[in-house]
Amino acid sequence: MPMDLNDLRLYLITDRSLFAGQKEFFNAVEQALTGGVKALQLREKDLSDSELIELGRYLRSLTSDYKARLFINSRADIAEKVGADGVHLTEACPSAKELRGNFPELLIGVSTHSLEKAQQAETDRADFITFSPIFDTPSKKAYGSPQGLDALEKAIASVRLPVLALGGIKLDNTDSVLDSGAFGVALITGIWNSSNIHETTQSFLEIFRRRNLL
Repeated sequence: MPMDLNDLRLYLITDRSLFAGQKEFFNAVEQALTGGVKALQLREKDLSDSELIELGRYLRSLTSDYKARLFINSRADIAEKVGADGVHLTEACPSAKELRGNFPELLIGVSTHSLEKAQQAETDRADFITFSPIFDTPSKKAYGSPQGLDALEKAIASVRLPVLALGGIKLDNTDSVLDSGAFGVALITGIWNSSNIHETTQSFLEIFRRRNLL
């Protein structure tokens, strides 16, 4: 299906470790999809290739049922193998420019943590970027202190790509990152840690609707 950029407004990243088991994890994913998530990134670094392919194929089937996009973290080869829509590259991965020739059908997102890396991702013809960490969050401790909204604004002003704010995104701070010019938000615990994933997903999307962004 043709890319609708609005699919990226709410970009949800998986973390199986937050759930008691596979059944609970699959149930959570389906709750998010029924709530309206249209972009899901499979990011499970502890899995073997065969396990990642198996999980990727299951999530491809599930996301297709809800007309949602599936991205695979770091592995363009596995993204192609499971029929995902795209790959999400870390700064340690080959560049978007390098991957374009070998995987022309894949959408390419790139994780960035500096103004320079954001600009490089655009030069390399990424389709969109995440910029992080905006707020304090355990998953981004390795990248140092939160960059804050000023750094986010500067990154957004320096590129023409859709920029998704990542790192500590919650319902109560989403408006502030959108006020800074972010195209959307990428998040993990902001949805997965909710007591009602379906309802929380809808609440995030309502913020975009209220701002006439959906």
